[in-house]
Amino acid sequence: MVSAGVCLHRGAPAWSGYDGAAIRYTPGPFVSICIMNQHCCLHSRGRLFLGVAFATILAACGSAKAPSSAPPAPGLVVTTVAPVTREVARSIAVSGSVSAWQEMSLGVELTGNRATEVLVDVGDHVRAGQPLLRLDSRTLDVQFRQAEASVTQAEAAMELAQANAARGDSLVGQGLISSSDSDKLRADLRSAEAQLVAAQADRDAARLRLSFATLAAPDDGIISARSVQPGQVVSAGSELLRLIRRGRLEWRADLAEADLIRVKAGAVVEVSGPSNETISGKVRAVSPAVDPSTRTGLLYADLPEPGPLRAGMFAEGRILLGSAPASVVPRESVVFRDGFAYIFVTKGLEGAEAGSTLRRIEQRRVKIGVRRGVFTEILSGLQPDERVVRRGAGFLGNGDVVREVGDDADGASGSLQ
Repeated sequence: MVSAGVCLHRGAPAWSGYDGAAIRYTPGPFVSICIMNQHCCLHSRGRLFLGVAFATILAACGSAKAPSSAPPAPGLVVTTVAPVTREVARSIAVSGSVSAWQEMSLGVELTGNRATEVLVDVGDHVRAGQPLLRLDSRTLDVQFRQAEASVTQAEAAMELAQANAARGDSLVGQGLISSSDSDKLRADLRSAEAQLVAAQADRDAARLRLSFATLAAPDDGIISARSVQPGQVVSAGSELLRLIRRGRLEWRADLAEADLIRVKAGAVVEVSGPSNETISGKVRAVSPAVDPSTRTGLLYADLPEPGPLRAGMFAEGRILLGSAPASVVPRESVVFRDGFAYIFVTKGLEGAEAGSTLRRIEQRRVKIGVRRGVFTEILSGLQPDERVVRRGAGFLGNGDVVREVGDDADGASGSLQ
């Protein structure tokens, strides 16, 4: 007796015959097959196994199930909104440095003179013409007095020459002197006049050198640096003081070429102070050229009231460019993963009934703009008629099935600030 069994049993048993063998099988996921033959021999084993295979195929075909068309069950209930159009304030955030509008390097025009008085210190506010520094002027005083004496001598010589010339004119008319003598007297007068002019020029030069002994402020401003002390011997051309002209400061920032062309003179600038206070300014000038190595250009913004800002400070700032309409979504709809911004858009679910709230999620990478208040600007990657997941976006992945619930506010709540 030979028996063979395959464990695929389900339902009621059934019997079948094949070439003298009794085959018992039960159709279903598991079928139990028994083959009995009272008289088996070696040459009939092939036909016996063929019968077993045939019965197994019949059982498997009988147990096949039709595919289900029911949609998958939703994992989450999400709130969705449609993008809305709002007026968004445009600005460029950039870092820059605070600098003096004009910083003047002050020195003297004399060499070898000793400083006797330094009348100002760093931080002092000065007026135009105010004395800042005095040098030892004793030698210069002597030279000036000598020059004035030379002028007096020249004036006396000219007066004598004038009298001689007048007398010669009278004598030559009377025939008492020759014409050549009269011409010589006139020449002496012109020479005396020239000597007087030269003496006066020397006196003026001596007066000018004497004035150089006092360094005066060329304009209103603030002393920003001092490198001279009383008793120090100074030389011409060396920097002794620095003056921030009129006390004006400005904010300078390097802008990328794409942003540089968007900024015009007169645009409002908001600079953050050291205690996060906002200092307002106005763009004075924009560089007409771009650095070919960095592809950036310089912006200059006046700070009429710099407050706590000081020259040389580093400061963050924003350049306000006005407002323009933009497509925005709630701030919580944007999820950041791996350094990129994503939103989750709901799509219709295949196989769902009409009017069903079941949706399939599409994770989409977007480019964002301004993030202010409760909204985020979407620059690209979203169509106006699409709906975006608002609540629960952080728990979703691409392809998830959810149940959609519309937001009552439908994206209109909140405001951009």
